[in-house]
Amino acid sequence: MGRAAAMTGTTPGFLRTLGDQGLITPLRSEGGHRRYSRYQLRIAMRARDLVDQGTAIEAACRIIILEDQLEEALRINEQLRRSQSSPDPAADT
Repeated sequence: MGRAAAMTGTTPGFLRTLGDQGLITPLRSEGGHRRYSRYQLRIAMRARDLVDQGTAIEAACRIIILEDQLEEALRINEQLRRSQSSPDPAADT
């Protein structure tokens, strides 16, 4: 956890708070150490940036969750658009 905190410019307590807020859930090693993915580290840095700008940590977590949901919705919409605009081979018969 200390290494992850150093990599993200935060503290171990900040990372624990992100976990308590449900923003990131690190895997655990056999010894019980937290293991963060690169994605989780990027999320922690985004949260740190928002908190550094004066956003409350709870609000920062909610903002990041909403940003992720929006990104996923946009990705799904784009996939649907592509599938609807592609020619349907069955329509030619």
